[in-house]
Amino acid sequence: MPEKVVEIKGLSKSFGKVKALDNISLEIFQGEIFGLAGDDGSGKTTLSRIIASLCSFDKGTCTVFGNDVRNDNRTVYRTTALVQASSPLYDELTIDEHIKFHAELFKVSEREYAPVIEPVYKMLAPFAGRRAGQLSGGMRQKLALCCALVHMPRLLILDEPSTGIDAISRMEFWELIEQMNRDTGITIIISTPYKSEIGRCHRVAHLKSGRITSISGTGETVTGGTELRPMNKTAEAGSPKCIEVHDLTRRFGDFTAVDNISFDVHEGEIFGFLGTNGAGKTTAIRMLCGLLRPSSGSAIVAGYDIGTQAEDLKSHIGYMSQKMSLYPTLTVKENLQFFAGIHGISHIQVKRMVNEHLERMGMADKAGRILGSLPLGWKQRVAFATATLHQPKVVFLDEPTSGVDAETCDKMWETITSYAHSGSAILVTTHNMDEAMYCDRQCIMVDGGIKAMGQLDKLVRSGFSQDFYDVFDLISSPFRD
Repeated sequence: MPEKVVEIKGLSKSFGKVKALDNISLEIFQGEIFGLAGDDGSGKTTLSRIIASLCSFDKGTCTVFGNDVRNDNRTVYRTTALVQASSPLYDELTIDEHIKFHAELFKVSEREYAPVIEPVYKMLAPFAGRRAGQLSGGMRQKLALCCALVHMPRLLILDEPSTGIDAISRMEFWELIEQMNRDTGITIIISTPYKSEIGRCHRVAHLKSGRITSISGTGETVTGGTELRPMNKTAEAGSPKCIEVHDLTRRFGDFTAVDNISFDVHEGEIFGFLGTNGAGKTTAIRMLCGLLRPSSGSAIVAGYDIGTQAEDLKSHIGYMSQKMSLYPTLTVKENLQFFAGIHGISHIQVKRMVNEHLERMGMADKAGRILGSLPLGWKQRVAFATATLHQPKVVFLDEPTSGVDAETCDKMWETITSYAHSGSAILVTTHNMDEAMYCDRQCIMVDGGIKAMGQLDKLVRSGFSQDFYDVFDLISSPFRD
């Protein structure tokens, strides 16, 4: 019988009136990759922090390697490491400086920690002198993992470690942790919103509203997920063009962020902009929204030239950025009313349109809730509502579901698809390959340029593979660090 690493009995935790965890009981054994799955606000992060002895709880017990997380927290700290979705790194410190800093904290010599971090560090070694603030999302997560491993923990807790990083970096990250698990027998607890990752765990606890609803074992299929959406009839060949891009380029000094790209997007079409972090997706969108002047090339969006009519263009498009421009201290309804005013919607129409959007987005019962108190998935819905309140014919969505759980992601895409059926053109940037399957056409951006473009089945055939992940990897890999 494998050693019992984590034992939890009757664990409950409340934040004010909110029940974060409700009577949780769980056992995790040596050598497992154990998954925590659930919607936003289901209790995954709270449970991870309690196991790491970083969060108190109201009742019940929790032990790690037989040590009580309340009374033996110093021992727990020595045997456990936690990597969070946004692990605290110091932007001004280099990769090597981070590792040495953590080694000094735990009083571990380089001779001791070097063999432990070697599988991860060898991917960072070429950039050892680079500051953390200059690293991509995937590289930052590898650095956070390196720092977590310095004191040679026996239990590694990963709280949504791949959120916000591209699909290739995510696959590389998983290959790393699986290799560590095989080679060292380290026990790993990982919470994730991605169904493809849930399927890689040995066992998975499914949480909902702070309770464990089920625990699935090795080899069980994770149900649900993305199905390929048939192309909209309004998006078929011959429909009017809403976006026309010709040789668009943007340089920052000697660096070319977007390199001579050309494409069209039609009415009713969902067009996917795919690429790893730093591929140029966000820069391209900012130019198409009139927020950034191109260095060369041209584009017509919703009938307006982005070079000469940028100000006129802004009132005819919707834009949902990665960093949502919402007000956390206002209610959901107040946020919608505020943005309705910005879009110039008359006072007579505001009440009707806001109520319609609340109903359409399934948020009517949350209209009076303070936005900052809601999980990320609900905030994303509010952001989409504010971007489409004025019924624009072109909508830009910059990674609209980054960091949300699988169920919320599916619901968000139902809303996006429904809006496209009304005849609007939607351009979506994403590095989630599952989401790409919702798009009518996809283009893959690498190193600022478009390296492939077309419908999913054609991209798969052209990549000599049956798997879109493989196509993306095949096209991207020659250009990555």
